[in-house]
Amino acid sequence: MADPATYRPAPGTIPESPGVYRFRDTGGRVIYVGKAKNLRARLNSYFADFAGLHPRTQTMLQTAAGVEWTVVGTEVEALQLEYSWIKEFDPRFNVKYRDDKSYPYLAVTMNEDVPRVQVMRGAKKKGVRYFGPYSHAWAIRETVDLLLRVFPVRTCSAGVFRRQRQMGRPCLLGDIGKCSAPCVGRVTEEAHREIAEDFCDFMAGDTARFIRALEKDMRAAAGEQEYERAARLRDDIRALQRALEKQSVVLGDNTDCDVIALADDQLEAAVQVFYVRGGRIRGQRGWVVDKVEDTSTGDLVEQFVLQMYGDVAGDAVPREILVPALPPEQDAVVEILAEHRGGRVDLRVPQRGDKKTLLETVERNAKEAFKQHKTRRAADLTSRSKGLQEIQDALELEQAPLRIECFDVSNLQGTHVVASMVVFEDGLPRKSEYRRFSIKTVEGQDDVRSINEVITRRFRRYLEETERTGELDVLGEPEEGGPIDPETGRPRKFAYPPNLVVVDGGPPQVAAAQRALDELGIDDVSLCGIAKRLEEVWLPGEEDPVILPRNSEGMYLLQRARDEAHDFAIRFHRTKRSKGMIVSELDAVPGLGPSRRTALIKHFGSVKMLREAGPEQIAEVPGIGRRTAESIVAALHAQDGGTGT
Repeated sequence: MADPATYRPAPGTIPESPGVYRFRDTGGRVIYVGKAKNLRARLNSYFADFAGLHPRTQTMLQTAAGVEWTVVGTEVEALQLEYSWIKEFDPRFNVKYRDDKSYPYLAVTMNEDVPRVQVMRGAKKKGVRYFGPYSHAWAIRETVDLLLRVFPVRTCSAGVFRRQRQMGRPCLLGDIGKCSAPCVGRVTEEAHREIAEDFCDFMAGDTARFIRALEKDMRAAAGEQEYERAARLRDDIRALQRALEKQSVVLGDNTDCDVIALADDQLEAAVQVFYVRGGRIRGQRGWVVDKVEDTSTGDLVEQFVLQMYGDVAGDAVPREILVPALPPEQDAVVEILAEHRGGRVDLRVPQRGDKKTLLETVERNAKEAFKQHKTRRAADLTSRSKGLQEIQDALELEQAPLRIECFDVSNLQGTHVVASMVVFEDGLPRKSEYRRFSIKTVEGQDDVRSINEVITRRFRRYLEETERTGELDVLGEPEEGGPIDPETGRPRKFAYPPNLVVVDGGPPQVAAAQRALDELGIDDVSLCGIAKRLEEVWLPGEEDPVILPRNSEGMYLLQRARDEAHDFAIRFHRTKRSKGMIVSELDAVPGLGPSRRTALIKHFGSVKMLREAGPEQIAEVPGIGRRTAESIVAALHAQDGGTGT
C-alpha cells in the first residue's frame, strides 16, 4: 500500500481550470477517472484529510502511485472525456453499473435481407430493433405468438431458413399462417420487410392504427358476407388486444419516457428503470453499483445516464427521462443526450400527477431489488475474501493472490494441442485478459513439455514488455506509458505479472512450470498445481501436497480457476479441430483454394449441409463453376464410400 503523500502534486502545480484526472497504480494502469470544475480544489480534497475519506476512496489512494490531469474548455468536454476514458481504461475503482441479471429483449434483425424476430440477450448490435427488456424470455414468446397471426414475420434460424429454401417448401409456421414464408417466395423480400416494419411500429406503440384497420376490414368482409374472413379478422383483433393487455397503461397514449429510480447506502446503490412507450410499460431493468466516494443521488444519476445512453443514438434515447434528482451538470448532460438523440431531451424530476406516482413505484422496485442484492452480495464478498486469505495462508504467500493466472493444456490423442490462460482478479474472472496458445514445439501428447512451453512463452512476453517499456533497463529512458500502450491507451498484452500461477496437474507439471520460470530468471511469482484426482495442491519441490479442506473457500476458488481454464482450453481445441476437419475434407477437391472453401462453408453453414447439396445448388456459390461443383460432389461422396450420405 502506497502513502498518498509520496505522489501528492507540488503546491501550485495543479491548475484551477475544469478538467479530467486519472489515478494510476505502480504498473501504470488507470484505476480511477474523475472530472472537476476546479482541478486544484478537487485533487487537493483527496490529500487534505485522508482519515475523513470514504473507505473505498482510501483504498484507491493507497493503491495508486500517481495522478495526472488534462485541462478542458467546458463542462460538456469534461463529461465526454470522463466517459470516454472510463470506457477505454475500465478503471477498477470507478462507478460501473452492472446488470443484476441478463435481461432478454425482443429483437427484429432489420439489418438482414429477410428480417427475423427472436429473443436476444447481451450486447446490442447495429441495425437490430430492440423492444423490452422483459423479465422472462417466455413473456416475449407469448407476445410474439399472438402477434404472428397479424404480422407473419420470419422467426426461424439462418440454418432452417436455408434448408427450407433448398427443399422448396415452408416449415410448419408457414403452413399454419404464422410466417409469410419468404423462404419459398410466397412474399417478396420487400413485402416481408414491410411486414417486419409494421411489427416494429406496433411494438413501438403505434397500436391503434392497426386495430382500426382490422376492424374496418372485418366490417367490410361481413358486409360482403365473407363470414370466414371476417371471423379470422375478429380473431386477429383479439390477438392484438390480448398482446396489449400484457402491458400496463400508466401514462397518456403519446408518452415515451424512461423512469429511473435509486436505492442506496454508503457503499452501494441499486438502479431500476421502467421503459414507457406509447403510455405503456414496455420493460423493466435493474443495475447495481459500488460507490467509490461519498456520492449524491444527483451524481449517481449523472453517471448512470451517461453510461446508459453513451453508446446509443436516435430513438434509443427517449424524449423524456424522469429521475429522482437532477445531476449537478444538468445542462451539460442534457446537451450530450440531445446530441445522441438528434432532438430535444427533457431530464426532470416529476412533482405531481401520474408521473410522480410512477416514479414512486419504480423507487419501491429499486428498494426491493437492493434488499435482495445485499442478501446475495454479503455471502459473495465474504467468501471471496476468505478464499484469497485461505490460499495465502495455505501456500505461505507474502500477500493475498489478488491476480491468479491458471494454465491448462488440451488435445485429442496428441493432435491440435492447445493451452489456455485464464485470469482471476480479486477472486473474479477477468475475461478480457484470457489468452489462448497453440503449442508449437511439442509433438504428440506430452502435457509436461506443453506446460513448460506455455509458461515460457507467457513470461518471456512479460519480460519483453517490461524491457520494452524500460522497467528492466536501468540505464535507458523508460518508454512512455509503461505497461500501457501510449498509442491505444490499453494495457499491453502480458504486461502484468500474477501473484500466483496455477497449473492443472501434479508434481510433473509443477516442476515443468518451475523450470520455465527459473530459466527466465523469474523468482517473484508464486506457483502451485492442482491435481484433479484427489484435488491436491502441489508446490514446487515438495514431496507432499498441501491439503485444503474440500469445502473451503480457498479450494473452491482454485477449483473454479482450474475449471475455467479447462473449459476455455477445450473450446479453443474444438474450434481448431473443427477447422482442421473442414479443411481436410475439402482439401481432397482439386483446384479448390482457401477462399472458395471459405465461401462454400459460409454459404451452406457446414460440410454436412454442403454434402447434401447437388451440383446445381453448389454452382450458385460465387466463384464455383459447374465442373468444380461436380468435382466437389464426387469428392465428398467418395469420402462417404460412394453412398452420398
